[in-house]
Amino acid sequence: MNNELVKKADEFYQIAEQKAAYYFKSLHQQVVKKSYISTLTRDIQMWKSNHVQRWSLLSIFSRRKKNSVSKDYHNYIKWLDYTGELDSYLERSIAYIFMRDLGKTLDDSDTEARIQRTVNKLRDHLTKESKKEKSGDKTDSISTANLYRKAQEEGIEATMIWLVEKLKTVASNIPAEMNAEEAQRKLIKIIAGVTMHQVEEMGEELSKEARKRKIEEAIRLGYSYGLTYPFIDDLLDAKILSIDEEEKYSDLIRTTLVTGTVPELGAWHGNNQKLIGYVHSELKEAFEYIKNHQKPEKLKAFLDQAYVFFNSQEVDRIKDINNEDYSNEEIFIPIILKSASSRLITRSVIGAPEDIGFDNRTFFYGIYNQLADDFADMFDDMKEGAVTPYTYYMKYYDKRSDLINPFELYWTVISNLIHNVYNSDTKTCEVILDRAVNGLKRFKERMGNDIYNEVMEIFSPKSPEFNKLIQDMVEKAENVDFFDKLLRDHMVTNIKNEQKEKEEFSDIIETVRKQVNESLDIPKDEKVSLMEDFISNAANYSLRGDGKRLRPIMAWVMGVKEYGLKESEMLPLLRSLEYMHTASLIFDDLPAQDNADIRRGRPTVHKVYNVAIAELTGLFLTQKAIEEQTFLQQFDLRNVLKLIRYSTETTADLCKGQTMDLEAKGKQLTLEQLNMMCFYKTGKGFEAALMMPAILAARDQVEMEALKKFSYHAGIAFQIKDDLLDVEGEVRLTGKNIGKDAENNSSTFVSILGLEEAKKEMWQHYCFAMEILQEMKLSTTFLKHLLNYIIHRDH
Repeated sequence: MNNELVKKADEFYQIAEQKAAYYFKSLHQQVVKKSYISTLTRDIQMWKSNHVQRWSLLSIFSRRKKNSVSKDYHNYIKWLDYTGELDSYLERSIAYIFMRDLGKTLDDSDTEARIQRTVNKLRDHLTKESKKEKSGDKTDSISTANLYRKAQEEGIEATMIWLVEKLKTVASNIPAEMNAEEAQRKLIKIIAGVTMHQVEEMGEELSKEARKRKIEEAIRLGYSYGLTYPFIDDLLDAKILSIDEEEKYSDLIRTTLVTGTVPELGAWHGNNQKLIGYVHSELKEAFEYIKNHQKPEKLKAFLDQAYVFFNSQEVDRIKDINNEDYSNEEIFIPIILKSASSRLITRSVIGAPEDIGFDNRTFFYGIYNQLADDFADMFDDMKEGAVTPYTYYMKYYDKRSDLINPFELYWTVISNLIHNVYNSDTKTCEVILDRAVNGLKRFKERMGNDIYNEVMEIFSPKSPEFNKLIQDMVEKAENVDFFDKLLRDHMVTNIKNEQKEKEEFSDIIETVRKQVNESLDIPKDEKVSLMEDFISNAANYSLRGDGKRLRPIMAWVMGVKEYGLKESEMLPLLRSLEYMHTASLIFDDLPAQDNADIRRGRPTVHKVYNVAIAELTGLFLTQKAIEEQTFLQQFDLRNVLKLIRYSTETTADLCKGQTMDLEAKGKQLTLEQLNMMCFYKTGKGFEAALMMPAILAARDQVEMEALKKFSYHAGIAFQIKDDLLDVEGEVRLTGKNIGKDAENNSSTFVSILGLEEAKKEMWQHYCFAMEILQEMKLSTTFLKHLLNYIIHRDH
């Protein structure tokens, strides 16, 4: 590494460190003098008049009602709207974000106008959501389908698809020792934050095309910058890497920030070669994207701030909680540096113009946010052995009288911000105190009264009167909650629920798949025992392939979980569906059709036997499918007859779909023709898996029609994904040859629309299918996760 460049980077760090030391000294003096107490006591006495209601039966009822709905995103928004509190709730929430993330002052008329515009837009959006929910539409505003619809409105579908694919890949590469849910939440939060920065800076006068371009850039920049959290901070904190690997990895990051160029990875010695290879590749691409979108005159400032952030993180990272000798400066100065530089980096990433005082405000503000976060996370940090102001004080406060109480410093920072940074602005005082009290209320609710009181015994400021004032506010204050916290909780809950549902989905898949596999074998015909039973052998060979068994699994879930049919009575239907599907694959693979050599990871039937045996085996399995349906004798026989009639019609439709496919080879189909062909080829199979249990359960016609619509869109989405995998997939994962569609001159969504437009079409059908599910109000979430599986699968 260039020694001169290292020297310059270290010099910049030392200048930043000196500024942080000066700031800390000023705060320390205020803590010692206790000057913050009298100042904040006056502030809180004025503030509490707007936040502490007088006692009345009505106020008690209102508080209980509010608390009962405060954890539910949609109900809480409706409650705030009903009580007339929504506007003030959103105003303090947006004002806080403008201060924290955009570095704005709240006494500026332009900022006030922008906050109000944002509040109005958000209020309109939230109240429309509430009305939709009241009418029965349960679509979540942060669901993938809803976000894709918003992307369509902005014309950024391709970027949305790119982001979903990137997030999926990141999640799949996060080691088990790290918190994948938290990493995902952080990454999404940063992407949203950078995008919000960009939207706020670009104004209303931009053309639609320019707006689209800037939003796309912001999403990619947010992703690129956000990657540093899971793949630098979290990875180094997680103790996954060996000491040698950590040192080498840190050197790679440091070299990048000093030189402005990502070094080659080279030979990697250690157990994490594959992980580091992926991380290095992804971070290199991200760094180059950020660098290429920096104005040349701003690039050095970006690299300098990134170096300060990384170096201050490294200083903190190597601290040992068992070392009793850290000074106050060693504990707090890195906190000041990393909290300030992280916000300055975000601003630099999008190349936003600076206003007067922005750097100073951001520098002084950062530690306030960091101390609040460290307070909330102190027990998790203690468990991990991390050194933060709170964990270190908690461990040594009774041994070291010289240690600064971080909770006292927190209130000192608040006083300093209100009066020395934001010039005693009333609105700023209101918002900062709202946030501080809200943080304590949330901590108390999360940890419980006993732990909260124990924590306060350790950290309470050494002023009984001031401490009592704070605790009274924590106990009594109302209207101090914030939308970003509600949204964060909603997102965390959604991610956890999604993960739990996804695990349940996977468990169902594996359980039913195993059950189906164990029941599929067709016994040999004793009448042909003197000769080899080629048909049964070929059928069983095909059935024993590594099939997904999606159709029988879908039927099992709908029949057993949704309609309450008996599991044992469903088995003939499950076999029937898999026999029918396997027969269609045998025909599909024949030389006269797709001429495939591999299916389900091994040679196709006509390759193992011959074409004639394959054709007869396909016919044999279609007949076995109908035979199985006649064993559904525990059900109303009229419904069984309906099912058999429906089944034969479906088989005929599948034949029509395959005929359309053969006739389409070498022809340029319209999108409408392609949709019809794919529905007959694939969608009909999905439809059968859903309709047959519904027929047995005697469901009404309205539900039947909804199931058909869902199957139409899910089937086409499935087929498009197959077409994409034929171009982008891997043989080891798909279990069949790649590129067969092009070799056979087949009309596919990729050949007609191209790769990018085919992906958009798949997502369009995904959204349609999701929206139909929302209307159906099914008790099981299986079909939702089936749709997610369809578009995210790699085989």
